[in-house]
Formats: sequence, C-alpha cells, structure tokens
Amino acid sequence: MQIRVASAQPWETRGELLVVPFVGEPDFSTPLGELDTHTGGDIRALAAFGELPSKRYATALAAPGDLDFKRILLVAGGEPETFDSEAARRLAASAIRRLVGREVKSAAFVLGPVAVGLGQDAALAAELVVRGFIEGAFEPKTIYREDSDAAPPALDELVLLVGNPRYQADAERGAERGRIIGEGANVARRLANRSANDVTPQVLADEARAIAEANGLAIDVIDERRAAELGMGMFLGVGQGSHNPPRLIVLRSGDEGAKDARNRLLAMVGKGVCFDSGGISIKPADRMEEMKMDKTGACTVIAAIATVAKLSPGLPVLALAPAVENMPGGGASKPGDIIKAFNGKWVDLINTDAEGRLILGDAMSYAEQRLGATHIVDVATLTGAVGRAIGNLVTGVFATPDPWWGEVEAAAARAGERYHRFPLVQDYMAEMESWYADFQNTGTPDGSLVKSGLFLEQFRTVPWAHLDIGGTAYFRKATPYATRGATGVTHATLVELALAGAQA
Repeated sequence: MQIRVASAQPWETRGELLVVPFVGEPDFSTPLGELDTHTGGDIRALAAFGELPSKRYATALAAPGDLDFKRILLVAGGEPETFDSEAARRLAASAIRRLVGREVKSAAFVLGPVAVGLGQDAALAAELVVRGFIEGAFEPKTIYREDSDAAPPALDELVLLVGNPRYQADAERGAERGRIIGEGANVARRLANRSANDVTPQVLADEARAIAEANGLAIDVIDERRAAELGMGMFLGVGQGSHNPPRLIVLRSGDEGAKDARNRLLAMVGKGVCFDSGGISIKPADRMEEMKMDKTGACTVIAAIATVAKLSPGLPVLALAPAVENMPGGGASKPGDIIKAFNGKWVDLINTDAEGRLILGDAMSYAEQRLGATHIVDVATLTGAVGRAIGNLVTGVFATPDPWWGEVEAAAARAGERYHRFPLVQDYMAEMESWYADFQNTGTPDGSLVKSGLFLEQFRTVPWAHLDIGGTAYFRKATPYATRGATGVTHATLVELALAGAQA
C-alpha cells in the first residue's frame, strides 16, 4: 500500500472512498459543515435521522454529492475527554474493517479531527492513523487459505489529507513511522497465529534468522546441548517432554558490548511456548487449541527488535525468545522435580503448567549475566489470572524500580496501549517456600498473579518490567477494530521503550 500526505481539502481530492472521522457529537460549525454542503446535506440528514452515532468506532456511509469520491465513510471517535492515542489508532482500524467484503483500492482520510483530538499533533495523528489502517487490515484467515470475503480490501493507496501545508512534513514523518510500526505488529501477529504443527521451536528460530538477516541483526540460537552446558535447567526442564527440542533465540541490534545513548542495554525477553499442553499437570481440553498462542511474547520481541532496527539502525538492543513445547511425553518434567536455574537457584517444580516463568527466568538471567543487559522487559502470556482481574483490554505489569516503570508507562502512552501495574508483595514469597529447594514455581491459589511476578523477580538484579499479556494477547471474537486472533499488543510499547535509548 502506498501512503502519501496531501495538503488538500476533500473537495480538492479524488478517489474511491473518503474517510471522515469526528470526535464528540457531529459539529457542523467546523469543517464538517463545509464538507456537508458538498454532499448536498446528506451528512446532516444522517445525523438528524440518528444514523450518525457518536459512540466510539461507530460508522456510517454517506453519499458523496459533488465530491469526486464514490462513497464517504464517517467514523466516530467518541467523547473528546477520553480520546487518546489508543482511540485514534483503533478509529482508523475500524474504518478499514468496515470495508470487509468490499472492493476498494484507494482511500483518503481527513486527518484534522484526529490531530485536533491529540492536541494538534499532526505527526502523531498520521502515525496512529497509518498504524490503524495497517493493523486493522490484518486477517489471520488468509494465512492458510485465500478468503477475500473475510479480509478488508487491500488498498493500493492511502492519502492523508492535512489541509494546511504547514503540517505536511510532520504528517509525512509520522506516516512513515506508523507504517513501519504497523507492519512490525503484523509480523508478530502472523507468527503468533500460526499453528503449533507449523511453528515448532526450530521453525521459530528459522523465522527469526530470516528476520535477522533482512534487518541487519546478529542472531545466536542456543540448542539443547549448549543450554545444558550453560546450566539452563528451567528452560530445558520445560522442553524435555517434547520430540521438538527447545531453542533459545538471541537477537542483537548494534555492536556487541555497545550501550545506547543512555548507557543502557535493553533486553526484551518473550515467552515462546509454541504449544502448551500443561505438561504432566495437563490442561483441560476446552480451548486447549488456543495454546498455540502461548508463543505470542516471543513473536512480539522478535518483531519488535526488527522494527527498532528499521527506525534506528544500529541502536544497541537485545531480544531473547526461549522457545519450547510443554508436552507430557515420557521425558517430561514431573511435579516434585527439583531443577537448577541458570543463576544457580534451585526450584521445586510443583505445577508443570506454570512453565512460562521457568523459561523466562533462565533467559532473563542469561541476558543480564552473560549478555550485559542493564534493563529488562519481558512479555508473556503468563497467567489466566490477569485476564480475570482486568479483562482483555488492559495488560498487567509488575515493575521495579519506580523510575523504570515510569519509562515503560511513558512508552505505553506514546504507543497508545493500556497497562495496569500490580504490587510485588514480598510477604507472599513465604507461600512459595519449599522443603528442598530455594522456592517453588507456584504457591497457593490466592494472589497467584502476584506470585508469578515474585517468581520472575528472583532472576534479575537490574531494572525490570514484566508485561503479562495473558488477557490481551489475542481476541476470541472480532471487535470493530480488530479480527479474532493475535492483537500484536506490547509491540509498539517495546519499540518506543527501545527508541527512547537513542536519545541521551
């Protein structure tokens, strides 16, 4: 899709579809009124008839009048008080998803209302709108079969109309940034949606290698033999029940030993359980097929470091993706096994379905102790508890110390993603005490979400944040702005967090 910015008004432009966003109730004293005159009053008539609802992401089609378009698509942004980066991106995604099953090759988008809603920031508005169109057009049904009726139309051209020439350069810069970030999110989503028989740990490593080669990244894939030599007992313990052996994928942007402008080396660590049966502590059959999504964190960090390399080539960043299958084979770990972590701590394996924290723990320790990471952020479909607590629209976070959480929060705000920070209540570690080991990999059910964070905390000494995407990694049903399946959540936040290191 070609994306360009034009300093023109809708009545000075031509195309197949004109997309007109509005925030709050339709206000015909604004440029919307002038646009309405060109439609012969059709937009005003829709509003009077109740066909132009202001509910966020609602859409309506209007006749073009004397405009040189075939149709006009109006999209509501909701209340101005709550219109933010997330709403802007999803508004644009709602526009492209409204076109499912239609043949449209070119669209123009009136950027002004979005920019005004974001405080007159044309660059941010353009970035988020382009991201929304690209991410909204993603359809996982097309991974394995042609299904054009399910997918939004593949646009040949998207034109952002800024009206005033003074905003054109900013919008062009933002649009290009949005294209790169949006395409990166879809790389993560495509990998995450692929089935477990298609993406084994080795296949994920092969995909990561191809991405690395295409983006000038260094890659090291640690197999089971090297992992054993390194003493990665937790990582190996999870993967030993499968015929498909584990792989620890390590990607690097920038020179080995280099730090960013803030004298940091950020490591992004993503949980890569290519299929999670629960192991010996096997899961219920209901919805077990969704456990191909347990690799979403790994897919996200692989895509994120490639996106960072496109936006800031050579910026020192690490991405680690411990990839395993958690299966109940004859060699599988058993409840009650005592395993030794890479950092030397002994863990009492109480529940083999609490496996993500084990592979993350070894990867985090390796990033810090062997690769020199000074800051760590991990991404994982770690618990069902987080979804029960805050639903599927907010990602749960554990982070320490407070200033590092502040930086993650700022990156999330820029990215247009929502997070909620939970406390690391140290007293709960007492409920994970073991007779034989340093601690158990799980504890009593109450406070299980906090205990998952406490467990991970044992495997880092540097500033760290854990993003639990157990509720937000994928949608079970379509929304106005997204299809079913992987959402790409945290990709943009990771990118923004890494890029902050390009500035002293």
